Amino acid sequence: MNNILEVKELSTSFFTKFGEIKAVDKISFTLEEGEVIAIVGESGSGKSVASMSIMGLVDTGGKIVNGQILFNGKDVVGLKEKEMEKIRGSEISMIFQDPMTCLNPVFTIGSQMEESLKLHFKEMTKAQRHEKIINMLDMVGIANPEQRAKQYPHELSGGMRQRVMIAMSLLCNPKLLIADEPTTALDVTIQAQIIDLMRNIKEEFNTAIILITHDLGVVASIADKVMVMYCGEVVESAEVRKLYYESKHPYTWGLLKALPRLDMKDNELQPIPGSTPDLLLEHEGCNFFERCEYAMECCRKAKPPVFEAGEAHKVKCWRYHPDFKEDI
Repeated sequence: MNNILEVKELSTSFFTKFGEIKAVDKISFTLEEGEVIAIVGESGSGKSVASMSIMGLVDTGGKIVNGQILFNGKDVVGLKEKEMEKIRGSEISMIFQDPMTCLNPVFTIGSQMEESLKLHFKEMTKAQRHEKIINMLDMVGIANPEQRAKQYPHELSGGMRQRVMIAMSLLCNPKLLIADEPTTALDVTIQAQIIDLMRNIKEEFNTAIILITHDLGVVASIADKVMVMYCGEVVESAEVRKLYYESKHPYTWGLLKALPRLDMKDNELQPIPGSTPDLLLEHEGCNFFERCEYAMECCRKAKPPVFEAGEAHKVKCWRYHPDFKEDI
């Protein structure tokens, strides 16, 4: 298979009056056609900033300071806005976190979807655009699509609005779909339907998907491989089954322990102690040092490099140094 996306040593920082915040710090990964990669971690770990960097939509004050983002072999870092507009929406699409704030409340669903088609398919007639919109709404499981296209966002439920966002993102048959917390604030039944829908999209269109989430339960049902992010860094990456059954990093262990299970007894849920460090402060050692029950002196003194922990399994932890000793 061909790599649709190659991210190499990507770093994105925000520059404030208090100093530089390294929101994404030298992350690297590849994504093949039809493959799903999940990026997981706590709020503030850099997941969404990484996705916005790929889309070329980093907020004001933020800037990609290092690295490459190769989409179909072409580096999109530094492209002018007009060049990115041709790629964004047509070849790379995004499902944003909150459909209620992303959909314009004063325009109908149909008119908002039509804008994308006008931009990328100028030769389409109004009748063809209308047919495409209705077919896409129907494909994502919205009943009475003709009626729904005439409605405003507030007239739809949260699950329906999320389906509309997915329909909008698929209008131009993108090769890469970025889903930023697509199941947040939805009940578990609707969550399952949205994940099933994304799985069908992957299989039917061979679309590559980046799934941004903090919910490891969602990851297990759709992802092929997983990246765990903490304080802007990728601390562990592996094939999805390996991550669940052979995870290596103490932070990943903490995330898995904090995941509710049906067989769990009362008071068995174990949150990760402490909180994330202040990214405005320079840290000599591992960012997870203060919260890690396995921390050693070397963890405080120096940041761990990436170690190979098996086939296609990488981890940033001193415990996987070839010469590891408990008192290293």
